Amino acid sequence: MAHIDYFFTVISPFSYLAGTGLERIAARHGAGITYKPVDIMGLFARTGGTPPAQRFEGRQLYRMQEIRRQAAKQNLPVVLKPAYFPTNAAPASYAIIAAQAEGGGDLGGLVHGLMRACWAEERNVAEDAVIRDCLAAAGFDPALADRGLLAGAETYAANLEEAVARGVFGSPFYITDGDERFWGQDRLADLDAHLAGDL
Repeated sequence: MAHIDYFFTVISPFSYLAGTGLERIAARHGAGITYKPVDIMGLFARTGGTPPAQRFEGRQLYRMQEIRRQAAKQNLPVVLKPAYFPTNAAPASYAIIAAQAEGGGDLGGLVHGLMRACWAEERNVAEDAVIRDCLAAAGFDPALADRGLLAGAETYAANLEEAVARGVFGSPFYITDGDERFWGQDRLADLDAHLAGDL
């Protein structure tokens, strides 16, 4: 069975704009997904990236236009300057890691729900109540937010090391079994074609 390692941060607008496209592609090809939330600021520091607020003004303006255009294309609501961005993505990441380990709910729905909370609903995904609400909405026990914090922290740190070692430098980033790498939600069609054997 084909497999996709998905490196991302819940505070990435472009990961949010991917919607549930990855999950639909994986289902179409019978592929598994391993969700690997990463510390995006740590990743930028290790791979030559620049945090959005420190980028050249023209690039920041382009980013806003692109977020607006991509949201319109995907028919997704978006707040261009969310009240809680940037925020600490670690607590939500730990919850995703715990949910993936425990199973029993809609993991893709949880990941997208947390991103939607940030980029469409003006909610702080660092807050326990928001994380619990997203867990429950995706069919997980809200108490997962309290369980496995140490394991979550260890896995979150390990995900960053793995991301750097495997050439990841942004979010969303998809890597297949054969080490084919796809960066950005606008490369999902290429990922789909690759899994179909066309690329």
